[in-house]
Amino acid sequence: MKWRVILETDLETGDWAVWCPELPGCVSAGETEEEALENICEAIALYLEPDPIVLKAGTILREISVK
Repeated sequence: MKWRVILETDLETGDWAVWCPELPGCVSAGETEEEALENICEAIALYLEPDPIVLKAGTILREISVK
């Protein structure tokens, strides 16, 4: 899956900030552009990782696909 990310340099430190506009709050940074891109890949994977769900007995869980 491909995601758009936005990279900006910090003029004071030279570090890179990066975020994914489609995933609110999914941000990262790095000392280099390459490191920032590696870090945002990890941040996106963690953002999309489902949280464990504790269900009461008798509850029905279904998965659906959205196109």
